[in-house]
Amino acid sequence: MDKRIKQSGFTMVEVLVALVVLAIGLLGIAALYLNSLQAGRTAIYRTQAVNLAADLADRIRANRTAQLAYGTLFADAEAAVLTCDTTGGCIDTDLASTDLARWKGTLAQLLPNGQGQVAVTLPVAVGEPTNYVVTVQWAEVGEAQPVTFQIGFAT
Repeated sequence: MDKRIKQSGFTMVEVLVALVVLAIGLLGIAALYLNSLQAGRTAIYRTQAVNLAADLADRIRANRTAQLAYGTLFADAEAAVLTCDTTGGCIDTDLASTDLARWKGTLAQLLPNGQGQVAVTLPVAVGEPTNYVVTVQWAEVGEAQPVTFQIGFAT
């Protein structure tokens, strides 16, 4: 007589294998979620950098008579002229100094270790435009080197 026992249900090994497969899938989903959070943060920083560089470019275009006064390096600390604003009451170079001080302050506030510099290249010949390169730099989490964004324009 053949007495075979019919198996019903799952064995412990099958349950453990299913749990391992499920755990690996959940870890993959968690990794994708973390990557999307990091990419979102990076996108926000880059958007801020573009907006801040464009803002300074507009300020430079509005104050064309103080071309050289907008040249600055990352290490330069700008002292704001407190009496100067866009409504008047100051000379053009004071307005440039105030613009740079406010811009650098905003960079430091909105970007982690945010810094900026402006390279000014005067025209070689009469009638050529003055060239500017605005550089924004900040520290990105998990990156060894700072992230740099540059925008160039001429007035």
